[in-house]
Amino acid sequence: MHSWKLWLDRSLTAQAVLIFALGTGLTALFRQGSHPLVWVVQGAFYTAISVGILAVQRRRAGRVTGKDPRGVAELTRRIRRRDVPSDPEEREAMRRLVADQLGRLERAGRWLPYWLGFMGLVVVGMLVLGAVSGSLVFPLVFTVAMAAFGYGVFRMRRYTLALYRHMRSALEDPS
Repeated sequence: MHSWKLWLDRSLTAQAVLIFALGTGLTALFRQGSHPLVWVVQGAFYTAISVGILAVQRRRAGRVTGKDPRGVAELTRRIRRRDVPSDPEEREAMRRLVADQLGRLERAGRWLPYWLGFMGLVVVGMLVLGAVSGSLVFPLVFTVAMAAFGYGVFRMRRYTLALYRHMRSALEDPS
C-alpha cells in the first residue's frame, strides 16, 4: 500500500488514471441509461480538467520553490510528515513553499463565510422545494451531506493551517 500511495503522490499519470476511473465510474452510476461511450467521454473530460488544474498548481509551486514537479511532490510529502530537511538549499525551498501555501490558505479564508453562506442558501432552497413538493427525503439527505461536507472543509482547513504554521516555525528555527 505504501508504494501505491507514493506512486500516486509522485506521478501525474497515476493521478490521471485514478481520476479517469472514478469519473467514468461515477458517470456510469448516475447516468445508467446513457451509452457507455458517453461515460468514457465524460470521464476523459473530467480527467482533462483535473489534470490541467493539477499541472498549473505544480508549475506554480515549482516556480515558487525553484524545483521540478517531482521535487515539489517530495517537499509536499515531507511537509505532511513534518520532516524538516537538514540541507540549507532544500530547507529554503521548503520554507518558500510553506510560506506560499500558508499565504494562499489565509487569503482564501476571507471567502469561506461567503461560500458557506451560499451553501446554506442552497440547502434552505432545497428544503423549501422539498416541503412544497411534499417529499423531504432527498432535501434532508442533501442537508446532512452538505453539513458533513462543510464540517470536513473546516476540519481539513484547521489541520492544514496548523501543519503549515508548525512547519513555518520549525523551518525558522536555526537548528
